[in-house]
Amino acid sequence: MNPSVRVFVSAGSNIDPRANLETACRALKRRYGQIELSPLYQSPAEGFTGPDFLNLVAGFRTEDSPGEIRKRLAEIEARAGRDRSGGKFSSRTLDLDLLLYGDRVDAALKLPHPDIERYAFVLKPLADLAPDLRHPVSGATIAELWRSFTGQSQAAIASR
Repeated sequence: MNPSVRVFVSAGSNIDPRANLETACRALKRRYGQIELSPLYQSPAEGFTGPDFLNLVAGFRTEDSPGEIRKRLAEIEARAGRDRSGGKFSSRTLDLDLLLYGDRVDAALKLPHPDIERYAFVLKPLADLAPDLRHPVSGATIAELWRSFTGQSQAAIASR
């Protein structure tokens, strides 16, 4: 058995987003037990015209491998009716991504996930949960990354 690893997962939805994010959080809690949740953030659709997204980040400890986690995330997305035929930039019921798996760096697994440094809707909720955590590649804390972020801003719309 692997020792317990702290992981972070991003969650976003722009189709019935509150219900789909709540469903995802319940599924994560059932699988992984205690989870931490960031505040909920609203952001405009990126790369296409569509309804705004709601986004959050969940953190938890697990002994599952990155592959096992990704399999579970895909199952949760499928149960929420995720349709992958629309491409990367399209409306979705639920989008779950493994952001960090401890301090593991693995380009093939996209760990750490490049969206951490690319999108405010990923970085800000992660900074809320783990401000002192160091990015496994840059060595900067997540709070430092957020302070230096020059992309779009985020407005918290609800707290969890």
